[in-house]
Amino acid sequence: MSRSKRKNPILCNTTAETEAPEKAKWHRRHRREERARLSSQGEDYVERSHREHSDPWSMEKDGKKYWGDAISSRHMRK
Repeated sequence: MSRSKRKNPILCNTTAETEAPEKAKWHRRHRREERARLSSQGEDYVERSHREHSDPWSMEKDGKKYWGDAISSRHMRK
């Protein structure tokens, strides 16, 4: 991918490399609580969304911004 370029100058607001550890923590919490609900509710069990246990704004990479002409060609590389 040495020749691939971004088409839009929209970049993250942080220097964090990845959200993987945080996402793993949120999903572990979701699975643990869903497993407990399944064992206690039995046939009345209805799965809840994982969004109840996570908040993307509290993670390290908390959004993106349009940079326009303010960035160099170095930032447009993938």
